[in-house]
Amino acid sequence: QVRLVESGGGLVQPGGSLRLSCAASGFRFTNYYIRWYRRAPQQERELVAHISPSGEDTDYGDSVKGRFTISRDNAENTAYLQMNGLRPEDTGVYYCNADVFATGNLYNYWGQGTQVTVSS
Repeated sequence: QVRLVESGGGLVQPGGSLRLSCAASGFRFTNYYIRWYRRAPQQERELVAHISPSGEDTDYGDSVKGRFTISRDNAENTAYLQMNGLRPEDTGVYYCNADVFATGNLYNYWGQGTQVTVSS
């Protein structure tokens, strides 16, 4: 059974940092891209970052470039999102996401999300 479990969210002051984790199980983690999305209150879901299976290729949404860093530890089946210079507009629920092949089909999987609140 494919599972993605996010953790590390919380309340932080503007300018602060958080590190989110996405623990994966039930599939060959090293074969798949991992993406982080967020959904701010009353806004559409936004792609924050993605990382290639090897970790060599990454990309970021314009709003987080230069502040957030996505990484992965394939030995631990875990992806991370290091968030620095947090702003109130970064507030939202952050989700881990992956498209995984199973039984010849491609399935889209989501974690339950972790809440990030940036406020003074």
